[in-house]
Amino acid sequence: MKRLALILTLLSAPAVAQDAGLAARDAAEALEAASILLDTAEDSRDRVAALTDTVRAFEDGLAAMRDGLRDAAIRETELTRKLAAQDAEVAQLLGALSALGSRAEPQTLLHPQGPLGTARSGMLVAAVTPGLAAKAAALRSDLEEVTALRELQQSAAKTLEDGLAGVQRARTDLSQAIADRTDLPKRFTEDPIRTQILISATETLNGFASGLSQITENEVAEVMPPIEDRKGILQLPVRGVIIRQAGQADAAGVTRPGIVMATRPSALVTTPTAATIRYNGPLLDYGLVSILEPQGDLLFVLAGLDAVFGEIGDVLPAGSPVGLMGGDGGDIVSLTSEGGGAGRSETLYIEVREGGTPVDPLTWFTTE
Repeated sequence: MKRLALILTLLSAPAVAQDAGLAARDAAEALEAASILLDTAEDSRDRVAALTDTVRAFEDGLAAMRDGLRDAAIRETELTRKLAAQDAEVAQLLGALSALGSRAEPQTLLHPQGPLGTARSGMLVAAVTPGLAAKAAALRSDLEEVTALRELQQSAAKTLEDGLAGVQRARTDLSQAIADRTDLPKRFTEDPIRTQILISATETLNGFASGLSQITENEVAEVMPPIEDRKGILQLPVRGVIIRQAGQADAAGVTRPGIVMATRPSALVTTPTAATIRYNGPLLDYGLVSILEPQGDLLFVLAGLDAVFGEIGDVLPAGSPVGLMGGDGGDIVSLTSEGGGAGRSETLYIEVREGGTPVDPLTWFTTE
């Protein structure tokens, strides 16, 4: 019902306000669909897949809602400043309209110079009145649009809050569903002692990746199909924007062979293709790391996670969740532009290694 009220508010708004809030209307409908997905995920045969789709639906809906609210807030600010700058002109306009009244009587137009003066004054009023009426109509339209935009923001803010609560519930349910999952195939088991020895003896990500084969036990033959035919078209593992290219120096002048993506707090990270978990856990200064192996001699390194899912050796289907970004995800809306990563406070480092050598991740992933 709250989302219905938002849609009705939009439909009753002036045309420009409707344009400014179109994304908010679409986002409200997307969040409504995500809520339905969340309710039906409980009965799904594959709860992990259903909840993964639900979290992504919420994330997309929330992003669209923030964009719609931002556009509406920016438009309202523009109109408010415009009206404030026209205070003197508005006062004069109101004075002129008050003097004329809604129905000017004949004696109002009498002129002390007689019929000729009266005729001239009538012609003058006839020429001025349409302009005054046009200015009054424009002023009324601006005021109506400001009112509509404010009502839109009030209604949509509540919808956004409900969406944030919904996605948090979906993330919690997803974490539990992953913990309860027992049907994943396993390529090998981890030797925890060897893993700790490797971690303690490793000083670089390159050295750790090179030694991954040493921490496995009972590894079966390669079972993952090659994915060379999908090179360059894989989806990035998280919703966000790229803020640092491969080989680009950071603020400290350090260069790394991977890319850095800015994401929303608590964003879901998924595997872009079927892959084996080679490692997940803390590593060096990268925070929590998940290393995926889609095929032999190819590794996807995802670093900077706040939570990791699954166990080393698990074979994940494409699109499976591998972790969550940090932050509480409770921000409502920012009036700043999203293009440079504003509002995306978390960063994910992505590195791709072919045959033990780092390559530009964008040779594998599409940014569309």
